[in-house]
Amino acid sequence: MASVQEIRQRLRGQRIETLRSSIEPLLAGKAGAEVWLFGSLARGDWDARSDVDLLAVAPDQSAADQLAEALLGACLADDVIGISQGSWLERQRGDDPWWRGICRDAIRLQPLQRP
Repeated sequence: MASVQEIRQRLRGQRIETLRSSIEPLLAGKAGAEVWLFGSLARGDWDARSDVDLLAVAPDQSAADQLAEALLGACLADDVIGISQGSWLERQRGDDPWWRGICRDAIRLQPLQRP
């Protein structure tokens, strides 16, 4: 019999894979775009009431905002932050505690490999 922790890990893995496969078609033709999962689901401390938090990263802010809208429109997340690649790199190097937590815990959903 599987432990509660094993069941939670399996369910988390299934949710992440479902997100990955659902996001993949939305990135078609969007060179340089990335989608990252952050928050409780990424950290592994989610529960039944947890929302899905995504970062929509694109070469410029306009493209990031469009990707964020597409993710929300497809009902793939509850919260989506659109951010340009340059801003995302700055946040990764910055010292803001909120962004440091996101950078530490974030899981790249798409693309699976860096281009």
